[in-house]
Amino acid sequence: MGKKGVPEWLNSSLWSSSSASAIPYPVDRFPRSPPAPKPNPEAPTRPPIPESPPPSRPPPAPAEAPRPSSGTPPEDPSPAQEEVSRQSQLLAELSKKVVNIGELRRLASQGIPDAAGIRSTIWKLLLGYLPNDHEFWVQELDRKRAQYKDFKEEFLVNPSEMARKLEESTGHKNEGMESGGCGFMMRSEIAHDEHPLSLGKTSVWNQFFQDTEIIEQIDRDVKRTHPDMHFFCGDTSLAKSNQEALRHILIIFAKLNPGIRYVQGMNEVLAPLFYVFRNDPDQNNAAYAEADAFFCFVELLSGFRDNFCQKLDNSVVGIRSTIAKLSELLKKHDGELWRHLEITTKVNPQFYAFRWITLLLTQEFNFADSLHIWDTLLSDPEGPQETLLRVCCAMLILVRRRLLAGDFTSNLKLLQNYPSTNISHLLYVANKLHGASAG
Repeated sequence: MGKKGVPEWLNSSLWSSSSASAIPYPVDRFPRSPPAPKPNPEAPTRPPIPESPPPSRPPPAPAEAPRPSSGTPPEDPSPAQEEVSRQSQLLAELSKKVVNIGELRRLASQGIPDAAGIRSTIWKLLLGYLPNDHEFWVQELDRKRAQYKDFKEEFLVNPSEMARKLEESTGHKNEGMESGGCGFMMRSEIAHDEHPLSLGKTSVWNQFFQDTEIIEQIDRDVKRTHPDMHFFCGDTSLAKSNQEALRHILIIFAKLNPGIRYVQGMNEVLAPLFYVFRNDPDQNNAAYAEADAFFCFVELLSGFRDNFCQKLDNSVVGIRSTIAKLSELLKKHDGELWRHLEITTKVNPQFYAFRWITLLLTQEFNFADSLHIWDTLLSDPEGPQETLLRVCCAMLILVRRRLLAGDFTSNLKLLQNYPSTNISHLLYVANKLHGASAG
């Protein structure tokens, strides 16, 4: 053990990110996000992300950061060979008649090579969208894609068309002028639920106005999804069609889940799924990316939906409880850092961890690195949340020296604008925390 109960493998300059320029991200992602006491007056945009598939390996660690002498990953003289080996193992596993999900999780947790073009299939397996038996793949995909088509026909009603139908539903009785009447309907002739000013829960008009408000919010957020990526943003037909797909998925999800509906930030969680599926080298699968992303989005959110429900914020399953688990995790593994952050400098973890957890770290790293992190998150058989908390704890440990030397303002700025780091080292530390907890 190192000083003050810190494990020896943490007492190394390797776990201290260099003070290179951070990657700034906007802080206020949600209406409920706790504001920083001293917000940065400027919100610089993120650096552009290449549109080509993400690089197969993360950047190497800074040259000035020596490796620890013990308890650290061994020097890899040939990372390319390691990746080729893992790629061949993954392909071999996928070629089996019945995929061993446990082995697939083990391999995928180390990172899915981008060049193989298999991330789409693996994520669908990890999320349970595809059965592990190859024989049922086509049947299951056809069934789910047909079901999504039905959802679109039922829920994606053009607002003007809905308004016309609603008008007909209230106006078809108004035939007084043609029948010689005065041309006006008596108040008693209008059903309560058909009145445009009705606030009843079953009122079609009330539902229409609520849907319109949510759709407008979805439209605004979809247009802001990764504005630095031409895949999602711009005037090209590709970007517009991709935005429309995201919009459809979020609207259908909102209507199928009236208890949650849509919460700002869901678009950021959906984006990686749709991006991966839309870039599937199999053109048929790519054509159905919208349907596949919808069902995988539903499955992914099933383990996180309570974080999006404001009514549950203060419950044992709400976002504040989840943030408290992160605080306890840091206290367990690095009491000195926990004490400095929360007791000495009084940095409330809600100020930075709210966004980390709710958006599954999609805003803290560049898009390519986010996909690498998600390979690990989706591979956890216990669900992504426990792995997510370990990764968040590892993020704090990686910058512990800077945090221990900082005050409230500098620490808050650092954690709200997390610096670039080596993703392999980050995931390694998170895995070590898992081992330490199990031990």
